[in-house]
Amino acid sequence: MSPTLPHPPHTPWQRYVAIGDSFTEGMCDTHPDHDDEYIGWADRLAALLHQVAAREGHQLDYANLAVRGRLLTDITDRQLPAALALEPDLVSLVGGGNDILRPNADMDALAHQLDHAVRTIRATGADVILATSTDTRGAPLLRHVRQRHALHTANIWTIARTHGCHVIDQWGMRPLQDLRMWAPDRIHMTPEGHRRVALAAFAALGYTPDDPDWDVPLPAAAPETWTTQLRADREWARVHVGPWVHRRLTGRSSGDTRTAKRPQATPYQD
Repeated sequence: MSPTLPHPPHTPWQRYVAIGDSFTEGMCDTHPDHDDEYIGWADRLAALLHQVAAREGHQLDYANLAVRGRLLTDITDRQLPAALALEPDLVSLVGGGNDILRPNADMDALAHQLDHAVRTIRATGADVILATSTDTRGAPLLRHVRQRHALHTANIWTIARTHGCHVIDQWGMRPLQDLRMWAPDRIHMTPEGHRRVALAAFAALGYTPDDPDWDVPLPAAAPETWTTQLRADREWARVHVGPWVHRRLTGRSSGDTRTAKRPQATPYQD
């Protein structure tokens, strides 16, 4: 039996609010005019939804409340009420990745928390888009928690089916298995990775992306020598892993002093 394809609403979405962590904040998709500000897949999706709304004579208002380093509790207990106060008709909720990295991560509790959050959003009449984990089999820092990511992905599909949500299937995106889609920290995506995810989200909402190759892997790269790989791994450990471990040991987060980059639902501007 063929899967049921999603359909966009008859009237375009007109108020999109994104909540989440560094992924939705857009880390490593650097804004061309501001070194410490990021674009990211959610902003890119908002641009696409803005184009759809404009073609049909509507306006898209957009807010992005995501902040790097946030745990799922921060997202559901703090960002979600603020998001619902903006009266969205579409909410993207992506979180749990930082929780999964904790040694004592309770995957059942995360699923229950996410389910409750989605139920709360759907009760307002708003649509929801979720995202699965990426398959971390080739990620040096995340390979050891691949089973947790797989379980989180399965739980997201179950929640989506139960509540009628759209899903970005990152686990199944072949391009994301290419290290060239990942920033030097090997945790966040490059601008091209964010662009691909935005197009995956657009497709998950029922639209057809203009780029027909959005899910086609990059051409094969020339293999690196063993010494080049070793040098890159050592530099990665020094620049990225060391500070990350230090923050974990001291109970700090990269987002401790940060607030949402777009806290109000304002008209999207090209």
